[in-house]
Formats: sequence, structure tokens, C-alpha cells
Amino acid sequence: MAQEVRGVIAPGKNEPVRIETIVVPDPGPGEAVVRVQACGVCHTDLHYKQGGISDDFPFLLGHEAAGVVESVGDGVTDVAPGDFVILNWRAVCGQCRACLRGRPWYCFNTHNAKQKMTLTDGTELSPALGIGAFAEKTLVAAGQCTKVDPAASPAVAGLLGCGVMAGIGAAINTGNVGRGDSVAVIGCGGVGGAAVAGSRLAGAARIIAVDIDDRKLATAKALGATHTVNSRETDAVEKIRELTGGFGADVVIEAVGRPETYQQAFYARDLAGTVVLVGVPTPEMKLELPLLDVFGRGGALKSSWYGDCLPSRDFPMLIDLYLQGRLDLEAFVTETIQLDEVEKAFERMHEGDVLRSVVVF
Repeated sequence: MAQEVRGVIAPGKNEPVRIETIVVPDPGPGEAVVRVQACGVCHTDLHYKQGGISDDFPFLLGHEAAGVVESVGDGVTDVAPGDFVILNWRAVCGQCRACLRGRPWYCFNTHNAKQKMTLTDGTELSPALGIGAFAEKTLVAAGQCTKVDPAASPAVAGLLGCGVMAGIGAAINTGNVGRGDSVAVIGCGGVGGAAVAGSRLAGAARIIAVDIDDRKLATAKALGATHTVNSRETDAVEKIRELTGGFGADVVIEAVGRPETYQQAFYARDLAGTVVLVGVPTPEMKLELPLLDVFGRGGALKSSWYGDCLPSRDFPMLIDLYLQGRLDLEAFVTETIQLDEVEKAFERMHEGDVLRSVVVF
């Protein structure tokens, strides 16, 4: 039978979110119902609320989540009721040209639940990133559930569902940061901070954190940055070069998503170095670079979508590192909140007061 639960919806563009009764259907073939235990408040949820992703309102917000599988539909074999899982928005198909070439992190045919969750009046909801986890329970495609060690705290495990994975993956998967490398991270919010932590895991010798907020720089230092640069006070490109023998960093990770900071990243890298764009730009943004500089500096200009992660490979590995004390996921959780505090969490996010607010059920 369908179940009625509480959930947070965005009813219209820039309207305050509100708690509504959500109808969650029984899982169909290839689907699972998950009892959500924790869900982070991500910038992407704010973009949905502001109408920056689509106008398919009302949205059921929330996607950075962990919980326990309650029931599964026909044909589901990878997870079972009782499994502790992290939800992901890249459920790979295994059949598209990227998957068949052995590059499933580029899957061109990721999938979501086919059934819709609704309001009690039958209004269909659009789940954020195909998940909709600001709810006591949610319906997803079973491939969106990645089983991990249940010893992990749900409040920190769920962060791998989006922002923290995006940052760590930008360093390890996309940037291929290696032992002894120099890395600069421009923008040290949740994603940038995770890129710092990922660079540390990869064995980078010098990790330069750049931001305009000293609070975020202090957090980046705690996560593994060897040097910090307040770019409101100091020219970031000049300082990065100064800290790398005048050459620039081997890898520069841009975690802001603006043309100005991308140009900083481009010129702050060493010759033949790598720029990784993991910050998300808006549709109207344009980038201008002298084509001769693009040619003459060589190297690689990469974009990192979800940290080029493969959830089945990366989530269990990172949870194991967390449980071993080698990855401080707790540092990303600024506060835990209740479901009715999501709107206030968006305000604190806008003011830069938090890395992550996490709804705990």
C-alpha cells in the first residue's frame, strides 16, 4: 500500500518551502522505498527552489541522503530490506556507450524511479535530482541505493551523496592528484573543502586553499590545506605561483563556478598542469581566454560532474576511510536540524555560516 509521510516541498519559484503530506507508492520493478535517516541541505536544493534548474514545480527537495531500505520491487537484487544505503543521483544503466566502454561514471542513460510521489490531492512531485529525500521515506530507482557499512553515522554518510563526493572526486578521479603534487583549491565551501581533503588523501605535498572568507580557510586548514590565501586581500594567482616556486600548481580545482575564478585557476596552474572545474556555473555565464594561452600552456582543462564518481566503487571505499579515521567527514557537518528548519538552513547557507546543515530524522 502507498504510505503517507512528511516531506519538504518547494511550491513555486522563490517561495518559502513548506512541509506537506507526501504519498509514497509501493516500489515497482527496479524500485526501492528508503526510510531516510539524514539528508544534507545542498546548494542544489536552493537552486531548485529558486527555479534555477527547471520550472517543474512543485519539487520534493533533498538528495544528499542516507537511510535504510524498507522495501524493494520485482527484479531488485543488489539491495534488500534492512540494508543501510547512501542515495546517489547517478544510477548507471550498464548498457549505454559509456558503460560499455568501461566508463560508467560518464553514463548517458542514468535512471530514476518510474512512479511519481504525489501530494494527497494527486499533484505529482518532481524529486530533486530524482531523489526527494527531505521526507521520512522516498521512492527511488534501486540503482540509486549504494550499500555501505552501517557503522557509519547517517548524518555524515549522506554527504557522499553529493557535495563531499563531488569535491573528493574532483581531486582524486578527475584531477588525478598524485603523491607529491601541488594543488590549489579556489573556493572552500563544502565542495572545495572536500577537494582539499581529497588532495590530502591522494598524497599531495602542497595544498593551497583560496577563499574570501577566513572561516572557510580555517576549515580548509583543518581538512589538510598546507597554505591559505584570502583572495579578497591578496592576488590569488600571484600567491599560488609564489608558493609553488614561481611555476603554478600541478592541479587547480575551481569550486566556485564563475568566469573570474576560472581565469584565476587557468593562470595559477603550472605549464602542462590541470584545471578542474567542479563549481557549477549559471547558464548566462561566458568565458573568454586568449586561444594562444590555451594552446601555449598545454595541460588539461577538465570538468568534474559529481566528481566523476562511480557510487558502487567510491562510496564504500570512502566510508571505510572515514571509519578508519583517515577521512574526517564529521568536519563537514556544521549543524543537525529538524525538517521544519530547512528554510532557515537555506538562509544560513546564503550567509556562508555553514558547510552543511543536515536534517536528521
